[in-house]
Amino acid sequence: MSLKEILNHARFSQVGFVVNDIEETKKKYALLFDVEEPATNGVGEVDVIQTKVFGEPAPKAAAKLAFFDLTPGVQLELIEPNHEPSVWRDHLDKYGEGIHHIAFQVDNADEVIDRLKKEFDAVVEQEGNYSDGSGRYIYLSLQKELKCRLEILESYR
Repeated sequence: MSLKEILNHARFSQVGFVVNDIEETKKKYALLFDVEEPATNGVGEVDVIQTKVFGEPAPKAAAKLAFFDLTPGVQLELIEPNHEPSVWRDHLDKYGEGIHHIAFQVDNADEVIDRLKKEFDAVVEQEGNYSDGSGRYIYLSLQKELKCRLEILESYR
């Protein structure tokens, strides 16, 4: 099964970049897009987000986040990770600033993830809940196929 077939009912929703300085980077993108700078927020409370890195609880993994709404339903996400182990920090340390992931909104994340694991040997690298608990995110390594990570988003509301 092709990647396109697996993501057939998914909606492209985001491109994420890891950066060293979110405030400076926000300014540049705001100028580029001729929009106001979005707010910078944290990832949320540990007991809500329940971050796991390679299946292990990672309560110290955190980042500053900012979201630019590019078109209805499509965002540019900026991520400035802290120095604790996470896929964000790992990417920044190994590759420097730049594209970290592309994201798709799905209705059944477990089904999509199972197919990606089976067809592409994808590995769940990091997962957790949205800061308000209204959904979850899962990062999978698809470096060979896409040259970046794939993020699967499942919203409950």
